Amino acid sequence: MPKILLYITAKIIWQFLFWNTDYNENRAHVHVGKRGTEHLCKIWLEPVVELAQKGDLTDSQAKEVLAVASEYREKLILQWNLFKQGKRIRMITVKKTKKK
Repeated sequence: MPKILLYITAKIIWQFLFWNTDYNENRAHVHVGKRGTEHLCKIWLEPVVELAQKGDLTDSQAKEVLAVASEYREKLILQWNLFKQGKRIRMITVKKTKKK
């Protein structure tokens, strides 16, 4: 399961990834969770960013990862297309810092 985005905040590290079985799905999506999450959140990336399954996330966490997915949608879709073509995926790392 390739990780495609690590979104690091002061409190949590969100992992955005594809399952290897996603190769058989046509609609672009990503799975999201934090370390130790048993049931990941699933987010559709097209035609719009929307929650498919909340997994073990709270409502506020789901809202947070939906916002991140919306912000990085284009990059996530690019990674999805590379994944579907069997090409190499490069993980994106984002460190969110507090504004002063």
